[in-house]
Amino acid sequence: MFIQTEETPNPATLKFLPGRVVMERGTADFDAADKAQRSPLAESLFRIEGVARVFLGSDFVTVTKSDARDWPVLKPQILGLIMEHFSTNRPVILAEEGAAGDAGDDDEIVTQIKELLDTRVRPAVAQDGGDIIFHSFEDGVVYLHMQGSCSGCPSSTATLKMGIENMLRHYVPEVVEVRPV
Repeated sequence: MFIQTEETPNPATLKFLPGRVVMERGTADFDAADKAQRSPLAESLFRIEGVARVFLGSDFVTVTKSDARDWPVLKPQILGLIMEHFSTNRPVILAEEGAAGDAGDDDEIVTQIKELLDTRVRPAVAQDGGDIIFHSFEDGVVYLHMQGSCSGCPSSTATLKMGIENMLRHYVPEVVEVRPV
């Protein structure tokens, strides 16, 4: 098995591509070891000293390190663990979580916002090892939750304001602002 790595806009985060499906559906974001019980892969990664966050995407694993550790030390440990995990065919997730929202309950504006996020934003953000999840739409403000390499990334505010906000305002006149949750 050959695992590729890619840098992300967040210098504290690396994207690992094992060349196979990681998550069949959705994504999973773990910002602490005690929250990773439903993922044997994430639990194992948190046992490596210096791993601060684990994000699981469709075909990638994004790992965020603490400031106290350097990539030349962490990267080989993470590569070895991911390789061992997939070569033993252990599950990535033990139990699927429910969907992050029910589109049947959404009004027309929210449906339009979610569609734009799913088709235009999320694929681009996934290339950088992250994800953006719709949280709510209130009084013209779209609230989004940043995950993976996007969480804590120095350029995430610029991405939200200049990229996503401008695009949503163009297509959905009711949107006046985008804010992180």
